[in-house]
Amino acid sequence: MKYGINTLDDFYFNSKTVLLRLDLNSPYDRDSNRLKDISRIKAAVPTIDELSKKGSKLVLMSHQGSDLEYHNYISTYLHSIELSNLLGKDIMFIDDVCGPAARDAIKNLENEEILLLDNIRYMAEEMTLFETKLRLPPEEQSKTIVVKKLAPLADIYVCDAFAAAHRSQPTLVGFEFLLPSAMGRLFEKEYGVLSRIMTSPDRPCVFLLGGAKIEDAFKMLPEVLKKGVADKILTSGLLAQVFMLAMGYDIGEPSKKLIYSKKLNEYIDSAKDIFDNYREKILMPVDYSYSCGGRVEVGVENLPIDNLIVDIGSKTISVFEEEIRRAKTIFVNGPPGVFEKPESELSTKKLWTFISDANIFSVIGGGDSIAAVNKYRVSNGFSYICTGGGAMVRFLSGEELPVVKALKKAAKRFGR
Repeated sequence: MKYGINTLDDFYFNSKTVLLRLDLNSPYDRDSNRLKDISRIKAAVPTIDELSKKGSKLVLMSHQGSDLEYHNYISTYLHSIELSNLLGKDIMFIDDVCGPAARDAIKNLENEEILLLDNIRYMAEEMTLFETKLRLPPEEQSKTIVVKKLAPLADIYVCDAFAAAHRSQPTLVGFEFLLPSAMGRLFEKEYGVLSRIMTSPDRPCVFLLGGAKIEDAFKMLPEVLKKGVADKILTSGLLAQVFMLAMGYDIGEPSKKLIYSKKLNEYIDSAKDIFDNYREKILMPVDYSYSCGGRVEVGVENLPIDNLIVDIGSKTISVFEEEIRRAKTIFVNGPPGVFEKPESELSTKKLWTFISDANIFSVIGGGDSIAAVNKYRVSNGFSYICTGGGAMVRFLSGEELPVVKALKKAAKRFGR
């Protein structure tokens, strides 16, 4: 047991039917009918392989897309193909979640066989709107259809979906009330890595924050600054621009329009409070870049500009590199620029490469951050790549995640 949660070392799996909840959610290209990135699928392989080799009858469950990301809302059939290739063995797939066909397939499993159920978000109970509108407590979620249909067929529940651990949905928090439960190897590893950052990072500890989803940063920043987790915050992306507005800078109409269209102006007051209280720890860009027939850089003293800011500038990159050079731990969430385009990828390419070459403990997370890691082929240089985005941020915000709570209760309820 670790962190009050059972691990795979706490159970005997031979001949046991195991429900394994994964997060295989992957970006999808409809034109080619292919998954664009399989990082999460690769990350799930060690737990699947271990449970299969220990003789379990293994049932895999995962979501793919949702009512909020409908463009990725597809069957998990493609995931079964990827898993078969990665594991070097056949992964059975059934286009059913918990109906008669799925239940019969589970009952007929032999030791070491693996069955992937179809997208569990085909069940309304697993949808985001179901979660956010009804807000059922975990005890009530154990009574939902998907849990009631599948739980009686299983001996053990394992959750390896750390990336979804901030969600309170039936297949994530319901089974723990009915079955002995454990976390998988990926969950165990990610929980440990993030705990290390929050409680005992090697210092100096630097956070490099960027990207467009600054909601995450503003959930995280008050906690990591108040607790003294971060010694320096390197701001970039839209986060830096919101801080600039909070400090009274006019960054230019196109950039302000983007921020207001995304309703990110709601964070200006929070940014001002954070900067007023922790200004010695907040490092702002000294220059930016925009696209005008190519890459153009401009110092903050020459703002505002009539072009959309798309990246930090070369001087800022150098300043950030110097901070990273002095660091012993760095946590990265969100690219500093629009790395998908050649004229605005400079900072992401240079900083990701610089960090990967540095002799420091480096953790990176978030979908866009990982996409950039893959683009520049620097995955081997990072100490750990976290599959979780929202879960990672919530964890670093000091919040005990719903799945963590459920697993801890299961450990007390059922023991080992």
